[in-house]
Amino acid sequence: MRALFWLLILAALAVALALAARYNDGYVLLVLPPWRAEVSLNLFLVASLANFFFVYLLARAVSHTLGLPRAVAEFRRRRQQDKAALALRDAWRLLQEGRYGHAMRCAEKARPDHPGTGMLALAGWRAAHALRDAERAAEWAARVRGYDDAGLQSARLMTEAEFALEDRRFEDARDALHQLAAREGRHIAALRLSVRAEQGLGNWREVARLVRQLEKHQALTAEQAAPIRSRAVREGLRSLREDPSGLMRYWRELDDADRAEASLALETARALAAAGDCREAQRVIEDALDEYWDSALVLAYGECGKAGEPAGDVLGRIAQAEKWLQRMPRDGALLLTLGRLCRQQQLWGKARSYLEAALAIAPSRVVHVELAQLLDQLEESALAVRHYRAAALL
Repeated sequence: MRALFWLLILAALAVALALAARYNDGYVLLVLPPWRAEVSLNLFLVASLANFFFVYLLARAVSHTLGLPRAVAEFRRRRQQDKAALALRDAWRLLQEGRYGHAMRCAEKARPDHPGTGMLALAGWRAAHALRDAERAAEWAARVRGYDDAGLQSARLMTEAEFALEDRRFEDARDALHQLAAREGRHIAALRLSVRAEQGLGNWREVARLVRQLEKHQALTAEQAAPIRSRAVREGLRSLREDPSGLMRYWRELDDADRAEASLALETARALAAAGDCREAQRVIEDALDEYWDSALVLAYGECGKAGEPAGDVLGRIAQAEKWLQRMPRDGALLLTLGRLCRQQQLWGKARSYLEAALAIAPSRVVHVELAQLLDQLEESALAVRHYRAAALL
């Protein structure tokens, strides 16, 4: 429809021009002595218009001819860029598909002047590392390092840390992550790698701190963070077994949520007891039992102060345990603990009554053995033998 419309317009214009030319009697006189030429004005106008179009087309042809080498060079450059972009896309796609050899061959198609060459080198490095080709991985790593100024330094450092962790080179991983942190701080992915590096190095205090940061940024759920943080705190406590003051300082620096975990309180108390600081162990257990009741903590309350070790405030522990007994008169673990504490203090009668009460509530091998040892001390051998036999049968 549009073509028909323009055809009608052109026809109307042609008719109008023909009519205008019919009534135009003008002429043009051209003089170049000794010659004279006289032509009609209509012919002169048509010839002038034709000459204009001829000159214009000739100029365009010359311009295109002169610009042909530049156009060919530009075409080749665009074609090379398209090929490099396609190689970059294919290299990363093949890398994700696990076709590492093909990915590395695509990466080798990179041209030095292409802006994606650094990313291709990074893909080649990852492919070579996945193939365990150490020599080629080193070559690709050197290439990637050459693009630090092009904005790939952070990507290189993250990749170095990741590969170092896979190879269990925890020091190298930590160094790379420290360089990254100095450059632009630690983001969530870097924090996750830092947790693995510090775990490998046994730096459990730092692990606990990093896990708290990840949990704060919602990069770990509470269920995911709890076992990692618990292990980190436990390992940190174990590393301070020979330093009671440092152990207590570390315990007080922990979050309330960590101190509220029974297993950690038990670990701390036993570490303090092993270091000979029964008073601090007593304080840790008492604080924990004031918050929650745990049988393992109750039993640990009576463990410190064995033969050849400082007993601590045994009378104070007995008084505290008897207060707890008023609230929980049928707790077998508490009765066993009271029996042990009274035995340490040589309160033979009270020790015997508490152990017999514990035996009446919940017969166990431990209680039978404790009572048998007490009866041996009281020179009641026949009754002690009966309890030893009962313990052997359980």
